[in-house]
Amino acid sequence: MSSRWVLAGCFLWILSAPSLAAIEAQAFPDETIKARYYDLIATLRCPQCLNTNLAGSDAMIAQNLRATVLRLLIEGKSDAEVEQFMFERYGDFILYEPRWTARTWLLWLGPLGLALIGLSVWWSMGASSRKARQGLTEADRASLKRLMDR
Repeated sequence: MSSRWVLAGCFLWILSAPSLAAIEAQAFPDETIKARYYDLIATLRCPQCLNTNLAGSDAMIAQNLRATVLRLLIEGKSDAEVEQFMFERYGDFILYEPRWTARTWLLWLGPLGLALIGLSVWWSMGASSRKARQGLTEADRASLKRLMDR
C-alpha cells in the first residue's frame, strides 16, 4: 500500500517539474527600456531554434542573448546598434527581416523575375497560336490558287 503512495508522489513530482524551472527575472531601469527590450527580443531569432524568436525560446543561448540585449540597452545603445551587434555575430539568420544587400537581392527579386519570364513565354505562345488560328493571308491564298490551277 505504501508503494502506491510513493508511486503517486513520484508521478505528481514529475508533472510539477516544468513549473519548478527557473524563471528569468529582469530588472528594468525604466518603462521605455522595458518596451524596447520586449520589441527587440520579439524581432530577433534564436540562433539555435528553428523559427523561434528570442522571447519564445528556452535555449541557453537565447537566455544569454536576452541578457545581452538588456545590457546593451542599459548601456544606451539604440535598437539599430543592438541589431547590428547581433548581426555581426550571428549573420542574417538572427534577423527575421534580412537586410537588403547585394547577397540577398536575388532572394528577394528572384521569384518576381521568374514570374515575369513565365508570363512573357506564356504571352508569346498565345500570340503565335492566335496568328496560326487567323488562317491564310490574301497573298498566301493567291499563291495557293496559282499552285492549284497548274
